[in-house]
Formats: sequence, structure tokens, C-alpha cells
Amino acid sequence: MSVTATFHRRLRRPRVAAGAVLLALTALGASGCSGLGRTAVGPVIYTTERDVEVMENSPLVRGCHPLPGGAKAVDNNTLIDMVLYRSRDCTGEGSTYLSTRLADEDAASTPVWRSYTLVH
Repeated sequence: MSVTATFHRRLRRPRVAAGAVLLALTALGASGCSGLGRTAVGPVIYTTERDVEVMENSPLVRGCHPLPGGAKAVDNNTLIDMVLYRSRDCTGEGSTYLSTRLADEDAASTPVWRSYTLVH
């Protein structure tokens, strides 16, 4: 057996091990971490207290999203359901579940929506 054949045989095992590790990491990335950086396809359109219409296109799926200026009406034109909150930090009572492709409009006497999260 030549020196070259022995050398290549010794390199084969680390290469196979490295390939197995890369395959495992790829599978983990495709399943366990798939929500990172994912967006809700479509716009969230809301009307502020001063009747200004604002459109946020394809917001991130994760996190709390503020509604600067408050929202008296919200159109969820994304492909993901959302939850509207009266607080700025997506907590507290009085939240409303808003399904995809639906709208919510508050009565004039109720407080405005201040933030939202997307259901994932």
C-alpha cells in the first residue's frame, strides 16, 4: 500500500464526521430555528387617532410591534393571525385576537391599540 492511499484513508473519517455534523446543523436550522427572521407575508395597515393611515409591510413574526400614534382601526392583510394590545409592550388585559385578512375598528369611546404580536 502506498503512502498516498494511507493518507487519503486517514482523511476520509474526519470528512465523513464533518459532513454528518453539517447535515445535523442543517436539519436543526430547518426545523428548530426556522422562525428566526421569518416575516408575515403582507401588510398590516392601521389608522391612527389623527386619521393617518400607516402601512407596515411584512413585519417580523417574532416580537412586540408598537403602533406609534395608537391605532383606532387595524387591517391584518398578512398570512398570520395577530393579537392587538392596549399597552405599548404587548401585555395586559383587553387584548383582541385578529385573524388573517380581517379588520378591527374600535368605537370612539374605547382606548386605541398600542402594540401587537403575530401568532406563530
